[in-house]
Amino acid sequence: MTAPAERLRALDAFRGATIAAMLLVNNPGTWSAIYPPLRHAEWHGWTPTDLIFPFFVFIVGVTTHMSLTARRAKGHTEGQIVRKILIRGATIIACGLLLHAFPYFPAERWTGLRFPGVLQRIGVAYVLAALLTRRGSLKTQVLILVALLYGYWFAMTLLPVPGGGLGALALDRPDASLAAWLDRLVLGTRHLWSQSRTWDPEGLLSTIPAIGTAMLGVFTGRWLATPRSLDERLSGLFFAGLAATVAGTMWGWSFPINKNLWTSSYVLFTAGLATLTLAACLWLMDRHGRTAWARPFLPFGVNPLIAFVGSGMMARVLGLIRVPLGGQSVPLQRAIFQLIFEPWLPTMDASLAYALVFVAVWLLLLVPLYRRGVYLRV
Repeated sequence: MTAPAERLRALDAFRGATIAAMLLVNNPGTWSAIYPPLRHAEWHGWTPTDLIFPFFVFIVGVTTHMSLTARRAKGHTEGQIVRKILIRGATIIACGLLLHAFPYFPAERWTGLRFPGVLQRIGVAYVLAALLTRRGSLKTQVLILVALLYGYWFAMTLLPVPGGGLGALALDRPDASLAAWLDRLVLGTRHLWSQSRTWDPEGLLSTIPAIGTAMLGVFTGRWLATPRSLDERLSGLFFAGLAATVAGTMWGWSFPINKNLWTSSYVLFTAGLATLTLAACLWLMDRHGRTAWARPFLPFGVNPLIAFVGSGMMARVLGLIRVPLGGQSVPLQRAIFQLIFEPWLPTMDASLAYALVFVAVWLLLLVPLYRRGVYLRV
């Protein structure tokens, strides 16, 4: 059965707002002056910024159900569907690796390339969530989800960390957890996050619960595809979102909500909030016809890969090009910030203004594509 059409625009708006928020928090004028809600939590806990990544993984799950349903409706065989899933996942991962390497493409510069990353995690989570939910009953898929989340909890807390103590006693130290040990063992320090080299926020073991985030998105997409009335589906979304948020909060008492570890409590908590946000978008746009607020987000929502990869490359170029300023050679990004934003605003406000202008520039770049119906799909 095909999904009801009215949800599509609300989903694009939700995805677009998520991408715009990602660009905002990734591109401040200066990293030394950022308002607290636009920072990640230091370790345990969360801020609004810590919701952005799991929201996008959740949305990937919702669209996965839509995509698989549409392909079956067109008569694609299961073999063709699996092949498309693998190709799409590999393409997303390749985009992430190329973004990390940009603009240094000669082979010798790849020896220290960071292998984990945002797009890499999205690609892996998409492939495995799509394959795990492609066939089988909903009950079986829920049991798989439970096994992933509980298995990760048990592994991170009950297994001893080689060279350390019990996993539960190491959760407070970023470089001491079982996930950090596995990252160093498999990837080596040269291929991890450059700001630590001892652990990675998108590492190997913590990708397992991220698959659960995508699977919860698939379940949400399945619910949206039912023939129930919009009010019934909205009620279900609000109830499920509230229940997951409360359950994640309570689980956090024993397995802290933590974005870098992508803890099981974080999966439930953020998926619950994502469900509530999607329900709110549907309630506003389709229940009450209030769509004006979504217009700035739709160009981001229909071309998320262009926005993410393109903005990442732009930020890299602005940081690499150097220009003279005050008798020194400084990055172009710093020169723009100091000459255009900092003179007329307090530093923190200037930093936020730079980020807002960066988002606005990308909106201007994406609007022509949106109006012409040009969408990059993988």
